[in-house]
Parts: sequence; C-alpha cells; structure tokens
Amino acid sequence: MPRMLDVSDEVRAEIGDEEAARLLAGESAPGSYDCTSCRTQGDSEQERTSTVLFIGDETAVLAFAHATCLPSQVVQVTEEQLQGAVRSIGAVGGEAQQQVPQAQHTQQAPQQHHLQQPHRPTQAQQPPNLVPEQAVLGVTSGLVLIQNELHPALVVEPTAPIARPGTLGSGDDFLPLLIEQGFMPMTEMSAVPPVLHGWSVLLAAGQLHAVLQPNPNGGRPVAWWQAHQPLQVTDGWRAAANKHQQVLMFAAPVGSIGRQPREDLMRDALDKAAANGKLVAAALPLAGI
Repeated sequence: MPRMLDVSDEVRAEIGDEEAARLLAGESAPGSYDCTSCRTQGDSEQERTSTVLFIGDETAVLAFAHATCLPSQVVQVTEEQLQGAVRSIGAVGGEAQQQVPQAQHTQQAPQQHHLQQPHRPTQAQQPPNLVPEQAVLGVTSGLVLIQNELHPALVVEPTAPIARPGTLGSGDDFLPLLIEQGFMPMTEMSAVPPVLHGWSVLLAAGQLHAVLQPNPNGGRPVAWWQAHQPLQVTDGWRAAANKHQQVLMFAAPVGSIGRQPREDLMRDALDKAAANGKLVAAALPLAGI
C-alpha cells in the first residue's frame, strides 16, 4: 500500500530516486513506526510521515517521524553514535522486537533493509538513543519591554539537554554552543542585545518560518531552526518587527523558562533565567517580511 511519506530533496539526493520510489510505494517502508522525535507510535499508511536520514562518516540510518514533529531532512551525526545505534538494532535478531531504554522500540527485523546507494550501507530503522542533541526546540514568540520600548522576541528552550556534537555525555552544552556562535550571556534584561551578523529570522507573508544561521560551507544561510508549519504571530509582534527590522532571540536551557501563557509571565521567567546566569541573547535581522 502506498505510504503518506514526505521525502525531501536532500534525502532523495542521498538515497536515490529508485529507493525513494520504493519507500513511497510502501515496498520498503514500515506501516507503523516509533517517531524519532516524540517517540510515540505513528502510521505511515494513515498520517503524513517524514523520512529522516541520519548520516555518519560511513553509515546512514533511515528513520521516520510524524510530519508534525519533524520535516524530512538529513542529519549529520558522528559515526560512533550511529554505529552504537546499529549495534543495538543488530542485537534484536530474527523477527524479535526489542524494547530499549526510554520505551524506544526498534522496528521488526523484516522491516530492515539496505538502501540502494553506494558507499553508505543504510538500514531503515528507528535509531534508539541515537543523538542526545536531537532534542526538540520549543520556540515562543512575544513582545518584551526594554528601555520603555516593545521589541519582538523569540524565546527558545529545548525539551531536553543538548549535548555537544561528537560527545555522548549527559551534560547540557546548549548555552556554550550558542555563545560560541556569538550569542551574548544576559544577566539582566536592561538593554537590547547586540546584533549577531550572519544570523537572521525568516518571515514570509507575515508568518514565522525559520531562524537562519551562516552556512559553514559558504553560500546561502541554512536553517538553525525551522517551523514544521509557518507560525502565526500577532499583529503587534509583526508591527514591532517591521519597526525595528530585527527580532530579539533569547535562549535558555531546558527547564529554565517553561510554557508561559502570558507575556508578563514570560518576561518574569526571562528575568529569573538571566539572574541565574541561564540566558543568552542576540538581535537577529529580518531575512524577509
């Protein structure tokens, strides 16, 4: 039965048109799967499903996610992390189904297959505990008052600790990684943070689409964060963005801000995170409006 799969151009470029056609036709894609993002069960026969290709130095693993959780994409990981996941998959054996830590399941053995692409033997499997840094980034828009003026803001908080790429530790390097990119630590919300050149916020048709960062290989910027579906913003937020031609991005580690139903509560949470040394920020120019 055909599958409701999203295969992005970058995934298709890696696996080839023939394998993409087999996936879409249901010949090599599982019906049910554990979403690589939220870890709950999905069904590619009943709901839109994204193909997510994790690529190491020599090996690639194809995983599946709800389209509402992740877009179809290619994710670079270390070979060590990828091989650890493949070893876990290989330990299942036969047609058994294995429960791994945090209630993550591998797919049944008959659903394992090798993609027809040179140099990268790839298994269509759910990678258990593959990359600690693949936490979901929660993004909230709101207005913040700084020096008696309202500024459009994005508040970013991951759902889990972010590990430094290439490490398997349990620490949280979310803020250090952003500081290395040019974000500034904030101890109080008394002044607008400096502009971080090369980064930008993409608005189109009045909706929020992505936060862009410089391409390490040069050329056009790439998405640091991308909305699964364009996010609506308020008229006041959009007017402030038009006025200032920039958006203030604040970032804090997991558990520092939380879900705040009102802007005044969000501001209180930002003040507290800043006072505790758990907030970084930058002003990002608009990439479109």
